[in-house]
Amino acid sequence: MKHIFKKGIIGLACLFSFNAMAENYTIGTGSQSGTYYPLGGILAKIWSENIDDFDMRAEVTAASVENTIKVASKKQLAGIAMGNVVLQASEGVKPFPRKMDVAPLFALYPNVVQFIVAADSDINSIQDLKGKKISLGAPGSGTRVSSTNILAALGITDKDIEAQSLNYTATTSAIAAGQIDAGAIVGSVGVGAITELAFTNKIRILSFTPEELKAVTASNASYQSIDVPAESYKNVAAFSAPAVWNILVVNKNMDTDLAYQMTKVAFENMDKINQVISVTRFTTVENMNKLQGVALHPGSLKYFKEKTQ
Repeated sequence: MKHIFKKGIIGLACLFSFNAMAENYTIGTGSQSGTYYPLGGILAKIWSENIDDFDMRAEVTAASVENTIKVASKKQLAGIAMGNVVLQASEGVKPFPRKMDVAPLFALYPNVVQFIVAADSDINSIQDLKGKKISLGAPGSGTRVSSTNILAALGITDKDIEAQSLNYTATTSAIAAGQIDAGAIVGSVGVGAITELAFTNKIRILSFTPEELKAVTASNASYQSIDVPAESYKNVAAFSAPAVWNILVVNKNMDTDLAYQMTKVAFENMDKINQVISVTRFTTVENMNKLQGVALHPGSLKYFKEKTQ
């Protein structure tokens, strides 16, 4: 009798342990003023409502680098990160100390490298950034990695500028207050932080020349050129800039069935997600494998093959 009772207690303990583990699932996002956070929130809601014994919440983080490290170390189930960061993690390239156990679940949408200045600034080109006080993004963020790498590809290093390490909100606040000369935000076209700034301040976004864009893409194949139309932000002219795809990243050793379920449920509910995050119009089955150089997780690859072959 005691033996049966003990088994029952152990069984309940295992059940509670499993439920507690399920409730602790998180998806790493970014600043609340960016696109990662609301996107992570709607994905977490969709998965929690449609996958058995699955409960997830969105976590505010420093974005790409932090999310990738936490996914690799199994501190987060999933994370949103820029493709170039995921590629660097898989290869063990700086800022990562070694190869990380990461894999794309699927590609999300392109992020644009946007250098913002006040409309009356004397900075009219990327080269004019030399000698200026510039926010390159928060430490551990994809913005920081991308802005640093892109400027380096154009011959501009930290020694040439007075670099600041601010997140989206702090960057736009500092531009509005005249505390910095320029700020980089690597995010979707229409990202909230820049949209809000443009409503209250007159700003410009620097345009890369065709030669600069060629140099950037030559330095890193994960970047591509994009032309952003005028009025994508209030009173902001059209501009050209490098772009990199955002990736939903998971641990490459994640359970295959769970990865398949997460992928299937996300795409079956993509219409609902589109209504909340318009930029997810780019999140299609055809675009799942946009990041070259890192293989899709076997679970999401199974879904991709079902839908495309």
